[in-house]
Amino acid sequence: MDTDNFEIRTYGKSELAMLYFPNAESKKGALNNLNFYINKKQSLRRSLLELGSPPKAHSYLPNEVELIVKALGEPYGNKF
Repeated sequence: MDTDNFEIRTYGKSELAMLYFPNAESKKGALNNLNFYINKKQSLRRSLLELGSPPKAHSYLPNEVELIVKALGEPYGNKF
């Protein structure tokens, strides 16, 4: 995947959520927002489940981050 500004690596779920929603009032709020958009894109949710991503995991692996970025765009400057 070609990303000019965003590094594909392992991210804590809250860490990634805060990149997408830097103005959220809390990490939990940012994570709730990210989960909302992941669940809204059923193909993304399905792909994450097919990779074996446990819903209760505390981090996203690089292949999961790549799927999220492909579906939602890079977090920097993203407008939701």
